[in-house]
Amino acid sequence: MDTLLLLESSLNGALVGLMYSLVAMGIVLIYKSSSVPNLAQGAMVMLAGYVILAFANQLHLPLWVAIPAGIVTMFGIGVGIERVALRRLAGRPIIMILMMTLGIEIFLRAGSMTIWGGTSRPLSIGISDAPLFLGPLLINRAYAVGAGVAVAMFVLLVLFFRTRIGVVLRAISDDYTAAWSVGISVERGVALSWAISAVVATIAAVLWGSVQGVDQSLALLLLKGVTVAVLGGMDSIAGALLAGILLGIVEGLASIVLDPLLGGASRELVDAAMLILTIMLRPHGLFGRHDIERV
Repeated sequence: MDTLLLLESSLNGALVGLMYSLVAMGIVLIYKSSSVPNLAQGAMVMLAGYVILAFANQLHLPLWVAIPAGIVTMFGIGVGIERVALRRLAGRPIIMILMMTLGIEIFLRAGSMTIWGGTSRPLSIGISDAPLFLGPLLINRAYAVGAGVAVAMFVLLVLFFRTRIGVVLRAISDDYTAAWSVGISVERGVALSWAISAVVATIAAVLWGSVQGVDQSLALLLLKGVTVAVLGGMDSIAGALLAGILLGIVEGLASIVLDPLLGGASRELVDAAMLILTIMLRPHGLFGRHDIERV
């Protein structure tokens, strides 16, 4: 087997994996801030893509205005989801909150299908189609840009959790009751975590929308995001970044080795296998805290 082909697939897979980590970071952010497993992140990525296109196509705003407008809108939607759907579940069993986020995922997907239909819409952000070479290796330029943005977002989130607000969110996640007892507004903290997660979803939507267009398939990134988040550790942003790279490399190699044998779809098989094996063998993930409970 061609060594260069394996290296090229691994490198591009790592870049794709970093883009997966953007979805996972949104999941980790909410868990890290409020101990809530969020199964609506894929639909939020999809919704963000449609919102940006609505600003660009229906309101005829330039893309450099439509994207910030989409970020602000999704920030508000994140706050609204927490306020309307999740706040009243505070203190309830975690399985009820999990089912609520799944219900939100289904609602957002069905609502977007009703409003925008199922036709794929392009979202061009000006990334050149010209080939990019690293020595003899051909790199997808869009993946390279997405990977760079993912790393930048990782740095920003790490710095955020070192601020006073970030420490407050960690305190809320560790113990709701203790946070309440010292005067921390738990409701506002959880709402903020959902809002920031929605902003991360918007950035992921821009990058993935530029690669594959905006349609219902963006919501399927939930599987990638959940796999990366669980593999890296549900409370570890660094784990999400590194697990994304690992998953992307394994997917890239699997597409070369297994696709000829299985006739395709090896990436989804790899995702499912890594998710199941991680939960079975290391439920706290590679970098997560050992006190995380299995749902």
